[in-house]
Amino acid sequence: MTLPPEKITELKQIIHSQLSQMDIQSRIRDVLTETIRGEEHLHRSTQPLTEIELMEALRQRGLVDDVMRQLQFENVHEKSERGKPSTHYLDKDAKVKSVPLQKANIDPTRRYLYLQILGGKAFLEHLQEPEPLPGQSTSMFTIHINFRGQRFKSRSVACACEPDIQEGFLLELHKDRAGDAATMADSTTMLSICDPVHIVLIKTDQSGDTTLVSSHYLEWRSVLTAASGRMNIPVELLGVGTEAKVPIGVLELRLELIPIPTQMLKEDIITAQVALERNRTAERERLFLVYAKQWWREYLQIRPSHNNRLVKIFAQDESGTNRPVCSYVRPLRAGRLLDTPRQAARFISAIGYERTSTVGSGGAKAEIWTSMHAFLCKNKGDCEDHAVLLCSLLIGFGLNAYVCVGTKTKGTAHAWVMTISTDGLVTFWESLTGQRYIHQAINPNDPPAIAQPQPQYPYRTVGCVFNHQVFYANSQPSDSAELCRFDFHNESLWKAMSEDALHSVCAPGTHPSWPNVIPLVPSSLDAALVSNELELQLRALTADQRRDMGLTCVWDDELCYLLSPALAAYELERTTGLTAGNEEFQQAIRRAVPDGHTFKGFPIQFVHRNARRAFATCLRSPVCEEILTCRGDHIRLAVRVRVFTYPESACAVWVMFACKYKSIL
Repeated sequence: MTLPPEKITELKQIIHSQLSQMDIQSRIRDVLTETIRGEEHLHRSTQPLTEIELMEALRQRGLVDDVMRQLQFENVHEKSERGKPSTHYLDKDAKVKSVPLQKANIDPTRRYLYLQILGGKAFLEHLQEPEPLPGQSTSMFTIHINFRGQRFKSRSVACACEPDIQEGFLLELHKDRAGDAATMADSTTMLSICDPVHIVLIKTDQSGDTTLVSSHYLEWRSVLTAASGRMNIPVELLGVGTEAKVPIGVLELRLELIPIPTQMLKEDIITAQVALERNRTAERERLFLVYAKQWWREYLQIRPSHNNRLVKIFAQDESGTNRPVCSYVRPLRAGRLLDTPRQAARFISAIGYERTSTVGSGGAKAEIWTSMHAFLCKNKGDCEDHAVLLCSLLIGFGLNAYVCVGTKTKGTAHAWVMTISTDGLVTFWESLTGQRYIHQAINPNDPPAIAQPQPQYPYRTVGCVFNHQVFYANSQPSDSAELCRFDFHNESLWKAMSEDALHSVCAPGTHPSWPNVIPLVPSSLDAALVSNELELQLRALTADQRRDMGLTCVWDDELCYLLSPALAAYELERTTGLTAGNEEFQQAIRRAVPDGHTFKGFPIQFVHRNARRAFATCLRSPVCEEILTCRGDHIRLAVRVRVFTYPESACAVWVMFACKYKSIL
């Protein structure tokens, strides 16, 4: 098929533009110079190099392969079917949408930062990583990016000493003040944008379990000094927690401004601006630390026993930085992803729980509060991470919410959320389960004849409460949760920190490394497909289990389907606290089970999608084991899986095993 002349001209322009961006001429010149010098060093005759020899030299150095990779042509028919590529919504299967390396829609009136990951190296922990066999799963690396409320996710690559991470992200630069949204940012405006690019590296093992490997804040403004508007930089990634000072690998990055500014800045200007911002931040932190020490001395003077209360003013994040706890809470709106505060609580409870511990500590709990972006990328965390995110969402829904720090009934440190209504009603929200408890304070001075309310919540003491604006320490004679009164205006009950002092270090924009806006992303999971896949896997595991015991396995598809209303009712009850649909479910089961037969059912809920882990957990229950190993006449087995999806690909997985049989007398 021949192309018309105008198409050939357009194609030549595209190729010329692409080769110019690659700086192909200087690279060819360097290779040829090196080749000629090498031949002279070998005392070759005066016979000139042939064209074939020069092409071979270019091919050996990978230049030809680079050019062919950059010049990717696609079938016109396929392109028309796919439609126009979009910047932020290209990959329909990805949880956080990523941008292709070579294609993106760019608004010519806006300025962009194009961040390319060219590869990784020196990940020495994976130096001896064996090559996976065909069809065998392996651990994967995934990189998450957050910049000024723009979130992206890379494709997953196999873990290796030099992981083949080839990805690009198009980040929009703009001022967040009203009226400047349509103005292209110039060099001076970009210099004032102190927000870093938050890079989070996640490792996912063969079972689907995730681990936070590194959390890095990239200072990108050095690209403002590059005359070409593009520069390559190596970024050393550090570990997290107790390994926050240990290098774990290096990423090769390329930063590029699109379009290139007409005037670039000098390096000393960038250095002076960054130093000024750091000095200003350090001074605010120093003044707040002086105030916090004085405030703490005054708190201990009220009552010496206050030294034993859990009053948490600072907390260390995954990067080893000590931050005021109020800086972790940010009002967060979920858009149309969540409709009610109770649905938000259910979403938080569907995120996995992980008790943070340190190496060599004997399982002792580590004091690490993960940043919100890293927590969402890892999709699991400790109770403090859950409580901070739930409090942020409840504040976004307009509630008067606080994070409570105290202890549970067994004396272990714990964090949960509290809301106070306009009429003074106090409600505790357990972020790990989504349960709600009404708090009614007990008056110890009441006579014994007066009946006192019996607390239903699992909390023992309350040391302090806080949100993004206020911090209160419990000054009451007893820090017992059941005796606690939450009248924050009474200075004899609660000692408050200065709101101005908190605002100086916790207000949005006061610290460049603490991103202010972390938008939630919708789930990429197809609930029906995931439910069906898990159900088939559990059927196969059940059949294997019974086969090993010498038992047959006959499935009743009708009974499997009849279990669906029960699972839907369980999830509705967890979300709203209302029970509905049980009558219809019971009527259907009575009709499906013949006279003289016995029905047994076992429901259970998980927050992961690993069938083997779920099956092993079910076998530890005597009721479920009795169902799976049932013996009798006319045995029919049933299993039903229902996956309920939430933002950030969090999910509540309900599984119900059941059987009906005729008992052997």
